Amino acid sequence: MNPVRNPFAPGAGSQPPELAGRKLIIDDADISIQRVMRGRYGRPQMILGLRGVGKTVLLNKIQEIAESHGHFTSLVEAQDQRALSDMLVPKMNQILRRLSGSERAKEYVANAFRALCSFVSRLKINFQGIDIEFEAERGVADSGNLELDLPELFERIGIAAREAGKAWTLLIDEVQYLQTSDLSALIVAIHRISQKNLPVLFFGAGLPQTAALSGDAKSYAERLFSYPKVDALEEGDAMDAIRTPLHRENVQIENEALHEIVKNTHGYPYFLQEWGSHAWAIAENNLVTLQDVKQATKAAIQSLDNGFFKVRFDRLTPKEREYLQAMSRLGKGPYRSSDVANALKKDTQSLGPCRAQIISKGMIYSPAYGDIDFTVPLFDEYLRRNFPEK
Repeated sequence: MNPVRNPFAPGAGSQPPELAGRKLIIDDADISIQRVMRGRYGRPQMILGLRGVGKTVLLNKIQEIAESHGHFTSLVEAQDQRALSDMLVPKMNQILRRLSGSERAKEYVANAFRALCSFVSRLKINFQGIDIEFEAERGVADSGNLELDLPELFERIGIAAREAGKAWTLLIDEVQYLQTSDLSALIVAIHRISQKNLPVLFFGAGLPQTAALSGDAKSYAERLFSYPKVDALEEGDAMDAIRTPLHRENVQIENEALHEIVKNTHGYPYFLQEWGSHAWAIAENNLVTLQDVKQATKAAIQSLDNGFFKVRFDRLTPKEREYLQAMSRLGKGPYRSSDVANALKKDTQSLGPCRAQIISKGMIYSPAYGDIDFTVPLFDEYLRRNFPEK
């Protein structure tokens, strides 16, 4: 069928044509966003899930909702070994410039700018392209301790936003990559503005281990955030994710074909988009048949093996690859670390550094003590398919 009309979007964070099965999370976020604009408490969220389940899509949707309700928003993606201050300073500067248009909040915006200037000066970092036209305020956000300075800075921004009749929503993707000290400072800052009921709201997204990392950073994080889990879609929602976009284009799909897509994708949103896109490319006469889907399965698997899976596999060292291959040969996860060690004929403790490094790269996580599993759905199948046991 016409590729221009293809409704499916198998990209990183691309908005799917039908955001199925996520209504509760979106509705909760919408309520918090509206409450904050009314001067009421809105609970921050930390969205948890594996790769390809739509966490980034949800953050983008929440950002869209926040802006529709008059929030100023900042969306950043955490990166391994990149400081939180590097990511936030340009965004905070941008937010304050937007707030500076309010005559009523002029004095409070100036106070926040002075605090930001103190923060930047103390860090002694040259943030290219940022020109802060205020003098630093001694004794405010200038201790050099991020856990002390960031809450002061958030509070100044929150006061300025309140006086301007606005709100600031900060969204951070890939939270698991934040350094422990940075995550701790962020949690303290969010806690401060929540206590003071200021119009600053936070939404984060990360791999499943993010909840434990947050709790380790600050014990009260488990009460500060809600932790909605994003997983594979239920069968009905998975079917809607395929069927509804097709029907909007006046295209039908055989029931057997629909079930075949859900079976092969296990309901994971990214894979649904891959299968849907390939099935569209193969189908003719505005009808997707079972045979079309079977051909699409071969094309989708080849595409994933050469891209989605391979890119992640190529980031690993030979020892790390060996570890993951041993996991996959044990079948479906979760896996006991001791079983992987036995498969490699090595001691569990000796493999600890290798396992920790793979976790830090976001390839595996620990769903329970002593257990590990892949963060990328169907990655075990990719490994067995491409690296069979000799």
